[in-house]
Amino acid sequence: MSGIDGKVVAITGASSGIGEATALLLAERGAQLVLGARRSERLEELVAGIEAAGGTAVQARTDVTRRDDLHALVALASARFGRLDVLVSNAGVGPISPLDDLRVDEWDAMVDVNVKGVLHGIAAALPVFRAQGSGQFITTASTAAFRVVPAMAVYAGTKFAVRALCEGLRQEAGDSLRVTTVSPGVTDTDFAEASTNDDVRAAIAGMRDRIAIPPEAIARAIAYAIEQPANVDVSEIVVRPTAQS
Repeated sequence: MSGIDGKVVAITGASSGIGEATALLLAERGAQLVLGARRSERLEELVAGIEAAGGTAVQARTDVTRRDDLHALVALASARFGRLDVLVSNAGVGPISPLDDLRVDEWDAMVDVNVKGVLHGIAAALPVFRAQGSGQFITTASTAAFRVVPAMAVYAGTKFAVRALCEGLRQEAGDSLRVTTVSPGVTDTDFAEASTNDDVRAAIAGMRDRIAIPPEAIARAIAYAIEQPANVDVSEIVVRPTAQS
């Protein structure tokens, strides 16, 4: 029996990349999953695959910029499984570009998804965790939360904000809730494709192709944080390729 077996875990951004890898790993280790993402067809395929392998999962279309969607995801966990043990706030976007490009709509999207989306998850799950007397927030940040580089000012700003929010939440959580921030480095996902700047997209894709680690590496870090005893809070984990500067 692992510290994951039987736990009810909700995951946003679950339809691909780190979210999908995390769902598959946690299902394998016995978690009961509540999966959210905007791409319903991908979610349905993921749930079907988990169930075919003997796991347990349900899904709901979830846009983290809509607070009602997060409340519905948490409510689904309570209705189906009677509780929620872990919320993995993994949904994020990264249409990175130099500030001179003035892609203001993309800046707004990063703030809405990466920052407000995390806050919406906190607002939905915190009352449930308080009522239960237990619960864990796990949030995907980025190594961009530690270092700013050209073309990533807005994206890094959102991830710095995520680290600050999660640290504040940790300090306010008391002795019954756990708060973990997982910061991936270069990971083999479709992150590069979000950039609408051709040069930036090519540079990010090239770095990914040279040094990226698989999303399963991040999933294992998330699983590690979950499986610790209730009195152990793994506050921050940074997982990056050995070759990443």
